[in-house]
Amino acid sequence: MIIRCWGSRGSIAVSGKEFTKYGGDTTCIEVRSDSGDLIIIDAGTGIRALGSKLIREKRRDINLLLTHAHWDHLSGFPFFKPIYRKDYEIKVYGPQATQVSLKKIISKTMTAPYFPIELEDINARITFLGMGHKSYSIGSVKIETIPLSHPNQGVGYRLEEDGKSFVFLTDNELNYRHPYGLEYRDYVKFSRGADLLYHDAEYSREEYRETKGWGHSVYLDTVDLALDAGVKALGLFHQNQERSDAGVRKIERECRKIIRERGSKMKCFAVAEGMEVKL
Repeated sequence: MIIRCWGSRGSIAVSGKEFTKYGGDTTCIEVRSDSGDLIIIDAGTGIRALGSKLIREKRRDINLLLTHAHWDHLSGFPFFKPIYRKDYEIKVYGPQATQVSLKKIISKTMTAPYFPIELEDINARITFLGMGHKSYSIGSVKIETIPLSHPNQGVGYRLEEDGKSFVFLTDNELNYRHPYGLEYRDYVKFSRGADLLYHDAEYSREEYRETKGWGHSVYLDTVDLALDAGVKALGLFHQNQERSDAGVRKIERECRKIIRERGSKMKCFAVAEGMEVKL
């Protein structure tokens, strides 16, 4: 598997010279399997640039996995160029239990008077697969799911292929249990032994005093989870919209120091737009 990041910013896209290293686009992850399947996780603003790349590649079969329905994870969908090409086929998977409910969520991103083109007017063949919290496969990739601890529900993913595993748990609050969310130990179990874990790491302890219950984790809790789960590499994800490159680097250095002090060789890095990891 190859995992590429097209957006790791949280809540809202940002721009400016202080955000050049880690990027300003919101959540979008591209996964290319060894068997050639294309899987995209979330349709934040980062999916716009990815869509342009797929048009150039003439890549016409696309699988889109959604974690939840909050705007920063969907706002790029209307600007995803493949949806306007009639020779493209897009399968959309999500935590909603039915095809109808998933389609309704996507259609809200393209509804008058907020957007000039409606979902029914696009040209691509789009299939909605409301999976709920099930296990399934896309080509050679086995996909496990877990409910997130986040307002309005959501789902985390574990993708496995040829003995390698990638776990994606953004917008997951480890220190607060939301309705439908699980206990800390459940997320440890789900992440156990992963080759790569991307987990929400938006807040500092000080920031969390004012944001508890908003659905995001303190980066120190994220490090604890990764160590308890014995993952090989941790990507700090969902960078705070106010956090400059210097601020993100500071958090990255602090996390690495903690990991060393605990005697672990686990790799740790802040996930940057444009970053690519091969498993």
